[in-house]
Amino acid sequence: MKLFVGIDVSLKDFKARIFDVEGEEIAKRLRAKNDDPGAESFVKYLVEICSANDVDSLRIGLEATSVYGWHLQMHLAGEPALVPFHPQVYVFNPKVVANFRKQYVDIPKDDWFDCLVIADRLRFGRLPESCQVDFRYLPLQRLTRFRHHLIQTITREKNYFLTNLFFKFNTICQNKVLSDTFGAASEAILTEFLSPEEIAVRPLDELIDILMEKGKSHFSDPEATALKHAASCAYRLHGSLLEPVNLILATSLQTIRTLEQQVKGIDKAIEKELSHFKNTLQSMPGIGPVCAAGLIAEIGDIHRFDNEAALAKYAGLTWRKHQSGEFEADDTPLTKTGNAYLRSYFVLAANSVRIRDPKFAEFYHRKFKESTTHHHRRALVLTARKLVRVVDALLRSNQLYVPQGQRRVT
Repeated sequence: MKLFVGIDVSLKDFKARIFDVEGEEIAKRLRAKNDDPGAESFVKYLVEICSANDVDSLRIGLEATSVYGWHLQMHLAGEPALVPFHPQVYVFNPKVVANFRKQYVDIPKDDWFDCLVIADRLRFGRLPESCQVDFRYLPLQRLTRFRHHLIQTITREKNYFLTNLFFKFNTICQNKVLSDTFGAASEAILTEFLSPEEIAVRPLDELIDILMEKGKSHFSDPEATALKHAASCAYRLHGSLLEPVNLILATSLQTIRTLEQQVKGIDKAIEKELSHFKNTLQSMPGIGPVCAAGLIAEIGDIHRFDNEAALAKYAGLTWRKHQSGEFEADDTPLTKTGNAYLRSYFVLAANSVRIRDPKFAEFYHRKFKESTTHHHRRALVLTARKLVRVVDALLRSNQLYVPQGQRRVT
């Protein structure tokens, strides 16, 4: 007998309903606290129901709602008492559940009905990869996901910094006077001088000396001349705003420096954790420890995917086909319904690989020219899709990467 369990998880508790293949509810509804004792009581309840009904297949589904269901998912996936019933745990994208829910007419919106919708989605079939958690990859996954979070935070902070920089020194943003807005020379300009006026009135030789010292001799004379000209053309900020804006800029820069230092510490931890996994991904030019770790942490065991197309679908690097009759659209959107972290690391790796590998560089430039809009972004995503094939092959064969054109034919 096969049973389907739909679970709705919230911060404090979770609810579950159990159905058979005909969609009949065969047991009392269960509500338990979202903690370890609650999960244990749920497991005992499932064991009783399965034993009483001679169950040989147990499918459990829940929605991916933030981190609320993570512990319960891990508990069910690694529970020895459920092994005799061959459990499979599925975590659905909320969009999948929401779209499936639309087939029901005039239905209530409550947690118990959500359990029914999830269980019916299990009965419907065509399911994603079951959880089957491999606990070996979880430490690496937590580290790489946290690094992803730090990089996004740095990007947001830099954008906020540039917004405030425009208040103080609009022309330095408009004309890109500095080669590195967040470098040592830039920091000196923004901290040593209260306003653009102070830069404009300084003698050029004195300005060059200050910037050469602060910029560790990486600041050229033409840049100093351009900076002085930009300062003379900049808007003058009201005197009462100068101190607050300078404080914001200094604090924002300090935040960015702190975050960058944290990334370096996480990178070391990632390299250490990555050493536990033998792989040949780093034999490919452009794929370093961070990209390799991000890919391995999200892919896990490559053999759980039938082929590279399944891996690309899991990463969300596929495109929706738009066709009707003899018409077929040229502009097809990326699905973006897969693993966002894996997709991000594939794109990051692709951007690095296309700089260092001639064949990938050629492919990228060809797609760049073919694109009618968003040239770089579209070409980069297509390059990432091409990279999926190589990563899949390297993980399956565990052989060193050999560039195209240098491979021996056997």
